[in-house]
Amino acid sequence: MDVDWEEHGWERLADGVGRRRLPVWDATVGLVLGERAVLLYDTGSSLREGAELRAQVQAMTGRKVTHIALGHPHFDHVLGTAAFSGVEVYGAVGLDTLLRGREREALRLDAVRQGLDADEAAEAADVLVVPHHVVSGEWTLDLGGRQVLLANVGPGHTGHDLAVLVPGAPEVVFCGDLVEESGEPQAGPDAIPARWPAALDRLLALGGEDALYVPGHGAAVDATFVRGQRDELARRFEVA
Repeated sequence: MDVDWEEHGWERLADGVGRRRLPVWDATVGLVLGERAVLLYDTGSSLREGAELRAQVQAMTGRKVTHIALGHPHFDHVLGTAAFSGVEVYGAVGLDTLLRGREREALRLDAVRQGLDADEAAEAADVLVVPHHVVSGEWTLDLGGRQVLLANVGPGHTGHDLAVLVPGAPEVVFCGDLVEESGEPQAGPDAIPARWPAALDRLLALGGEDALYVPGHGAAVDATFVRGQRDELARRFEVA
């Protein structure tokens, strides 16, 4: 799949697989191209950012995003979703209920606290997209000539952590904020620290030793890095 990733500020990870590190909060979005469908992993922090991503994907590939997988319910990963029309949206089981409830207001407030313009935060929260499909275990998604695996590997960073495995050489695993490279993993009020190391064990079992692991923030890493972060989290939260 001939895509000039770098020209548009994206990083090529494998054939038909890339990611972009967004400005300000350094959140990663991933892109997976199939013959019939295009999957985006996370959508940015605002409708403006989502619209920019939508335009970039079309400019790079000549195609529209058809599927979105949301890694977890934090503003810098989900508030851009409404910029994509007619897409199928996937999330970990329970995320649909969460985003229909008080979490909408919590996301808006957190975005403003972190520095997003108040009007932009309110606009995105007003049209927040709830997943159409929820993943309780694993879900194989056929993009045409390529199958990807959506895996509910949490809880850990939040109660609703969804990873995406893209088979290939190398295999690519989009980890969301279960893994962070540019700083220590952030354990907010919705984290479940006692379960986080086990979530990383599941992530490692999913990708294996030779996979490329793509954190929610920071550079792509290998299994050794993920295992080291798993052990550090176990020590930090006194988990076996």
